Amino acid sequence: MQWQWCSFQQLSTDQLYEILRARQEVFTVEQDCPYQDADGKDQHAWHLICWDKDNNSSRLVAYLRVVFPGKKYSEPSIGRVLTKECSRGTGLGKELIRRAVEQTQAEYPGLGIRISAQEHLRRFYGEFGFEQVSAPYDEDGIPHIEMLRPVTK
Repeated sequence: MQWQWCSFQQLSTDQLYEILRARQEVFTVEQDCPYQDADGKDQHAWHLICWDKDNNSSRLVAYLRVVFPGKKYSEPSIGRVLTKECSRGTGLGKELIRRAVEQTQAEYPGLGIRISAQEHLRRFYGEFGFEQVSAPYDEDGIPHIEMLRPVTK
């Protein structure tokens, strides 16, 4: 596995294509949830990608983005979190979030981290210090909650 943390401008066109394809596969096809994925925030975000390198080729197996503070919330915001079906149940999702928290804290020391989480993932994100800070709300037909990881000293 190879991890990549980069800005939008640092992504190659092939990498961007793989990210958008994976997001469409997971969020639109698997979750049967049509929504506007291209929301204008990718250009204002860090992208954390896990590539499975195999025989001189690579495939995306996990991904998320961290939207810059002030572009969605006052804090940096983790979103578009996904692991491809082939990698679920392996612990890769936990490693993805662990790395995202670590990288985000390094980029934005002194700020909390906010996430709009699917409600059924409350305990998962709670393992990383996120606390529910909103009542449940509907987002694209799926119950969500806002969660905040307070500043750690």
